[in-house]
Amino acid sequence: MSGEPNEFGKSDSFFEPKVVRAVIVPTRRLWWLIIAGVPLIVLATLVGMGWMLYAYNLLLGAIALLTYHFGASAEGLRIRRRMDAVLSVRARNRIQFEIENESGVSVSGLVRDELPSTFGGESNESKFKVAPGHKFGFEYTMIPPERGQESLRGTFLRLDCPLGLVQKQVELETSQDVKVYPNILALREFALLNQQGRLREVGVRVSKMRGLGTDFESLREYSDGDDYRKVDWSATARRGKLIVRQYEVERNQAVMICVDCGRHMLAEIGGIRKLDLVLDAILMLIQSAIAAGDNVGFLAYGADVITYVPPKKGQRQLGVILNAMYGLVAEPVESDPVRAFSYLTARHKRRSLLVNFTGLEDRDMARDVVQSFGTMARSHLALLVNIADPRFREILRKEPESPDELFRFASAHFLTDERRQAASMLQTAHLKVLDSEPQDLAKDLVTYYLDVKSRGRL
Repeated sequence: MSGEPNEFGKSDSFFEPKVVRAVIVPTRRLWWLIIAGVPLIVLATLVGMGWMLYAYNLLLGAIALLTYHFGASAEGLRIRRRMDAVLSVRARNRIQFEIENESGVSVSGLVRDELPSTFGGESNESKFKVAPGHKFGFEYTMIPPERGQESLRGTFLRLDCPLGLVQKQVELETSQDVKVYPNILALREFALLNQQGRLREVGVRVSKMRGLGTDFESLREYSDGDDYRKVDWSATARRGKLIVRQYEVERNQAVMICVDCGRHMLAEIGGIRKLDLVLDAILMLIQSAIAAGDNVGFLAYGADVITYVPPKKGQRQLGVILNAMYGLVAEPVESDPVRAFSYLTARHKRRSLLVNFTGLEDRDMARDVVQSFGTMARSHLALLVNIADPRFREILRKEPESPDELFRFASAHFLTDERRQAASMLQTAHLKVLDSEPQDLAKDLVTYYLDVKSRGRL
């Protein structure tokens, strides 16, 4: 195999045909001919010529074996598979598959590119016919259910043989390791909308407060809606009309993202672990910060610090953080945020937007968070993020009609109240809390970040 992978671009892989095994597969035509021999059995029995039955079946078998032996071969075929260098979890990843015929004969049949057993997929099987010196291609999709490394298992061909009595099924060694990351496809769509100024289409509320940064950019004439505090009175006196100072949002600030990988992130919402929902949402925040020219860092912790990426700017930093996220798993351990933030404090002093993703289920957890994270709010703009389970909202909206529904209603009400009290404790400690459902988490994060930037709060 040869390939030209780019870390977050395309992987273009070529495979020379190496047959793992080949088997003969009877076609419907052969079975129909066998069935057609049934009347011959009756005739041979009546006239005492049973040997005709054996001769008929032997003739069919011999013809089938001869056509299999002299039929088309996988020799001279070249396989090409083109896809993203890294795949996106729970997304429809497009794969371009191509067969090139370098032999001297036309080849036709059925091709199937075998996916990992846990992957979903569509249209990874196709009929094909490719003449000498030509190519045949098709496209299919695969949907990885989890992050991590998997392997495409190979390619199967059923090659047509002369007379159509049998097909030659060959398995080609085209296995290929693939890496599954958080949803990069959604990130690319988000980045495109950001470049086009269309973030409102995905629910991001872009602040209307323009020019409230701290870096002076230029002077311009006053227009309706401008803040009078921005009027430059010296320039106004010189020009005889109102002139305001135009500021640009400050760049090169720092955003530090922290993720709790302990037992709080083991819970599932809609069959997806909280940790995976968090990592998908984080990508949008990282992309927004990089696009704004800010430095972005990353810290993952459990019982100890798992990984730390110092804040840096630029698109390359996105790849570094993605690699740090790639192998993260939630573990059934109690996290130690005190140790994690002590570690961070020793390595990162600069005032930052500090975003901590953790669980906030009750008042006891809120006290632990205040103890560990509350001190960070003195020198940083601190934000605590928690994922709310939409099932609670759905349960509380419906009037219970049975004892089981009443029990679920009471449980949801109790847990919701506990979380509300926990959030109140955190707000009393001057900690901002963002409590969003999975479908809203990414846009709420980006909206908060853009608001912080527009107001110059960093």
